[in-house]
Amino acid sequence: MSRTSSTTRARLIQAALELFTVQGVTETTTRQIAELAQVNEVTLFRHFGNKQGLLLAVIEDSGVFTRLGESLRAQVDQTTTFEQALTNYGRDRLQVLTQMPELLRSVVGESGKYTVEHRQALGEGVTQANLDFANYLTTVIQRDRLHLRLSAEKLASLVNGMLFGYLVIELTSEFHRLWQNQEDFLQSLVELILHGAFADGELQRREEAEEEPGSGDTGEIVRQLVPDSSPNLPSPAISSETVADLPPSLVHGILQQAKKSGFRDYALAYVLFGAGLRIEEIIALERSHQISDAHRHLLQVTQGNVRQVPVNQRIMGKRYGSYTRNPLNQWLKNRKDDRSPLFVNEALERMSVSELRSAWRDFTSGLEMPSPSIEQARQTWCVEMLMRGMNVEDLNILSGLDVKQLEPYVRRAREKTALDRAIRLDQKP
Repeated sequence: MSRTSSTTRARLIQAALELFTVQGVTETTTRQIAELAQVNEVTLFRHFGNKQGLLLAVIEDSGVFTRLGESLRAQVDQTTTFEQALTNYGRDRLQVLTQMPELLRSVVGESGKYTVEHRQALGEGVTQANLDFANYLTTVIQRDRLHLRLSAEKLASLVNGMLFGYLVIELTSEFHRLWQNQEDFLQSLVELILHGAFADGELQRREEAEEEPGSGDTGEIVRQLVPDSSPNLPSPAISSETVADLPPSLVHGILQQAKKSGFRDYALAYVLFGAGLRIEEIIALERSHQISDAHRHLLQVTQGNVRQVPVNQRIMGKRYGSYTRNPLNQWLKNRKDDRSPLFVNEALERMSVSELRSAWRDFTSGLEMPSPSIEQARQTWCVEMLMRGMNVEDLNILSGLDVKQLEPYVRRAREKTALDRAIRLDQKP
């Protein structure tokens, strides 16, 4: 294909994507696409045959099917559990697909007009996406030494089918009231897979092994005590998630190493342990999302559950500055640029998820115990808030996690409270 032909094809795909996204495939004509791409209609037909052929090219170019395998291979090392790997995949797929609602509505609505060749091409795309996801699952399953009731290929097809089915319901109906939001649906899907896909007793055996003292590094970490208040916490239901909160000595060690690494890394560690945000929420922060005065320091979260979150000045029993002078304020004060993102890389561009994870690995390396995962910072914050007396309803608002998702954190806080009480009783004369 010549350079001119390739450029023309790209212009047609871009024009079609813009029109399909705004007004749907049904309402978009090939003449409109050709006019927007500044070519004649015959050129469109020569490249794609008809509108449905162009639609398939748009889907392929959008990355819904293509480049998925490469993306998933890069994500494997960013997860520590099967549950996290499954959640990350589902959240990423929903995010990609919901960026083109009108396009998806049209794909469903016009499927009966596709030729056999186009339906076959679409089916091959779906099959490839399932295979890429299955390879991703296989890597995680082998890494964690899990045993499933069904093959990775069938599990991948099942998950993708439910994700797409959910989006079809979301985009073609109103007020169905099945789930509160995408996160609610995703949590339900993950719970279903965790309790239905594993061999009998698999999860239970793993949870019991993780809870045995000395059974591994994570088991050692989550058994450190934090002497603190003993809030009246409700009894949680049993959950498959193991909360691996970090001990105070490790948290303070990480913050000290981050401080030596530089203003930005110190500010990142401070926000991770002081506000309990997800990494996607942190990289989306802008300078303008800060609300700070002598009496408070808040961050406006705009990703996922929109909310305001206070930045704790006291982390695991130690104070880190004040509301007006702390690691985050110092990072911004020492920046010489006027870029709007709260956290930027060396090129002064907004940090990516991979760059944030890389920074975490840098300032947590060299510790006496194996480096913890970045997700453990958020888990530590949630448990600490409960230990300091916050009730589940308030933590639900501040964390963006629903009450069901908070159950393992409540259980962990109760465990630590019970251990603390037992130690204090033993110390009495």
